[in-house]
Amino acid sequence: MVLPTDQGRPRRRLQRVAALLRRYPALGTTVQRAVRLIQPCFTAGVVGVLRDPQCQRVLLVEHVYHARTPWGLPGGWMNRGEDPSRTIEREFAEETGLRVRAVRPLLVMLGTKWHRHLDIVFLVEPVEPEQSIRLCDELLSYRWASADDLPPLVNLHRHAIELALQDGSAAMRRAGETEHI
Repeated sequence: MVLPTDQGRPRRRLQRVAALLRRYPALGTTVQRAVRLIQPCFTAGVVGVLRDPQCQRVLLVEHVYHARTPWGLPGGWMNRGEDPSRTIEREFAEETGLRVRAVRPLLVMLGTKWHRHLDIVFLVEPVEPEQSIRLCDELLSYRWASADDLPPLVNLHRHAIELALQDGSAAMRRAGETEHI
């Protein structure tokens, strides 16, 4: 049982720890670093769903290095210390030449293929309306696909696309309703 900190020993112990850390601030940093060594480490992959202006189709790319399911969403590995939204913006620029803005996360899941891996999916939108797609060497081709025209995809990508297109359909309906008011 933990006693409230205003009763005797636990409070005195905390005061001693605080005084020690104030006297030797590097000690606190050393303890934090030691704790980080035993904390679980994760790799993170980030992909993005870019919808067409009518929110009916999404951009898919054909990956050179994904033999079993070559078609999928643009994306890649998150660098150490990189913000996930910045990762998808960087990856889109590198892979497709498109400048996009991360709108919001659509899906965050523990990876099923690798132990201690996190997959993050963002809904993205173009920064500029008219941009040309320029594929990098890791990609063979691209296409715009509707929900009923999707090639074989990994489950994460398929689920994210379904969420993005449902969200887009609802947004288009709301926009249409406000026009009639």
